Amino acid sequence: MLGRKILLLAALWVLATTLVAARDLAVVSNKSNTVQEVSLPELTKICKGQTTRWLDGKPITFIMMAPSAPEMKTLVQKVYEANASDVDGLIATANHERKNHPAVVVVASPEAVVQKVESTPGAVGVVDVYSITSGVTVLKVGGKLPLEPGYSLHGN
Repeated sequence: MLGRKILLLAALWVLATTLVAARDLAVVSNKSNTVQEVSLPELTKICKGQTTRWLDGKPITFIMMAPSAPEMKTLVQKVYEANASDVDGLIATANHERKNHPAVVVVASPEAVVQKVESTPGAVGVVDVYSITSGVTVLKVGGKLPLEPGYSLHGN
């Protein structure tokens, strides 16, 4: 009987840690940006540093946590379609010769992503939905907001 309880608790722990890592991600933008929506292909170009300016001419800075962070698993798989070490290389390439205004900025926490997006005109970032604050605007991705059915950055 005790063995079954231990096994059940272990199974619940594994399920809980999987669910924590499988949160929906939100694309958040600096409040001064006029953009309200991006397509998944547009987001991919922004994340890879291939799109460098918004339509109004403001430079784009993409803010994210390290690609190896568990929270970034969905982004790495669905947007970059690569593994974390390959994404590190893509970021280095995107930032090459852009010392004064990097295309991609990597920060240490979801709170740091939100703070950096808040304080950087033209910035856009990706965080789990539970990190969103009133200091940023949530963008639609492909016409959908986080938690809506069919949302592109839904955690698996």
